[in-house]
Amino acid sequence: MSDKQLTFKEMCARFDVTPRTLRYYEYIELLSPEKEGRNRFYGAREIARMTLILRGRRFGFSLEEIRQWLEIYETKGTQPQLEAWIEMADRQLKELARQQEELRLTIDDLRALRAEAADLLITDGEA
Repeated sequence: MSDKQLTFKEMCARFDVTPRTLRYYEYIELLSPEKEGRNRFYGAREIARMTLILRGRRFGFSLEEIRQWLEIYETKGTQPQLEAWIEMADRQLKELARQQEELRLTIDDLRALRAEAADLLITDGEA
């Protein structure tokens, strides 16, 4: 076993995930740790994959999208994976821009309603 391997507990701590999350990522085959009896050990490959998984989740990608993207590297190599990444990123950037606009409109509406309510309080207080 190399020095770079992490135990199950160390992996959870390093990435601030619950044991349930880590087991689930293994169940859906995002991670494949080495197993010795009941113990699991995570090497450089699994640590890198976990970093990519969490980054992908932060960007809003589904676990299935991340799984398929990681699989491209395993089956086709770096170039196709980079091409897929660009497509995924473009699609997600459009979706995030749409959500940003929706959020901007919601904030504008809330500010307007708040201002109306504040005006009613001032008007009612003068009467």
